[in-house]
Amino acid sequence: MTLTLPTTTFQSSLVCAYTSLTRDERPITWPVTPYTGPRGTIDVSTGLTYPDKAERARRDPRVALLFEGDAVVLVQGRATVRDADLQASTDRYVRDSLIKLPDGFSGLPWFVIKRLTWYFARIYVEVTPERITWWPGGDLTGDPLSWTCPPGTTAPASDPAPSGPRLPSRSAPPAEWRPYARRARDLGRPIVSMVADGLPVTVPARAFSPTATGYELDLPAGVAAVPGPVCLTFHRHDPGMRWQENLVLLGTATAHGDDRLTVAIDRALPDWSLPEDRRVRTRSFLGHGRQLRRRLQAEAARRAQPVPKIRRPAR
Repeated sequence: MTLTLPTTTFQSSLVCAYTSLTRDERPITWPVTPYTGPRGTIDVSTGLTYPDKAERARRDPRVALLFEGDAVVLVQGRATVRDADLQASTDRYVRDSLIKLPDGFSGLPWFVIKRLTWYFARIYVEVTPERITWWPGGDLTGDPLSWTCPPGTTAPASDPAPSGPRLPSRSAPPAEWRPYARRARDLGRPIVSMVADGLPVTVPARAFSPTATGYELDLPAGVAAVPGPVCLTFHRHDPGMRWQENLVLLGTATAHGDDRLTVAIDRALPDWSLPEDRRVRTRSFLGHGRQLRRRLQAEAARRAQPVPKIRRPAR
């Protein structure tokens, strides 16, 4: 049987869930916007002023991407971090985002966009797919299809790591996770990330229910329950990505049978959500900007480069 890979999902999706691994192999998953790369990669980006998603991938290139569209698609692959030319990455992100997310910046005059360097200055992570697993029609109860890359497929090396000490974290972790879990009630089923057979696995929960200490979760067909560190990501956004809500909870899982996890939540991560209310959203965005602007010069200097400029894309 000839398999037709769900590549249109990669091109049309405004959001995918991107998973990278910490030093102790804990998966961390955040929603990001994906782009197709020129050499068959699936590319995501993170801000120069908040580079942890890239730094984890540079240290450990094992990553995963989850797409939810006409099909539910898990991509497992190797990451290549690109930040040796910050101006080129920033030019690309301005071009990519204004094409794929025009509603997110609709109404903003160019002189305002030019001042958002703290947001548009970017690092790209290029993901070379090694294994793709998908559930046609999004049916998580049916057996998935899969594709494996040809033997000998390799990912290029990442650009060299920046020099000098890393900047301190820009925000302290929340002291208590339960208020975040209460907020998550309105965000639908979580995305579950774990490590299986040495690779990050990121899938939507087929079913879930809260408990006093966390959650009970049923996994999709074809995905084995694995005990150990788990990341639960809750996310929703409007069709144009004008607003989005993100919540990330970290915990430890116990496996029950082939496809059920009991997760005890340990902590929540600080989130950056953009509320539906436009005035509140604007205040939040600008507030983050004031904080991150101070980190821009330092992160560029760590890479021995000037702060990139925001340039209007050529027509």
